[in-house]
Amino acid sequence: MVRQPLTPAQIAAGRRLGAALRVARSGRSLVEVAVAAGISPETLRKIEGGRLPAPAFGTVVCLSQALGVPLSDLADVWLADTAVDQAS
Repeated sequence: MVRQPLTPAQIAAGRRLGAALRVARSGRSLVEVAVAAGISPETLRKIEGGRLPAPAFGTVVCLSQALGVPLSDLADVWLADTAVDQAS
């Protein structure tokens, strides 16, 4: 199965998610959070930098737990501009 390329809206959502995770991590090292979430520091660096705009659901769940951020808050960040895009 061939994976379809991400849309510009999905890429923007990934950047918003990465920025939100970076803010939530403030005061904690990238390595500390990555280890707590069970992912590599490079993966977290890519997510936060927007270079991995569509991380796996399990990864987002683990980051949510490691950072103490409700998963619903991260979903809201991801969906922030979706309502605007759909209304256009």
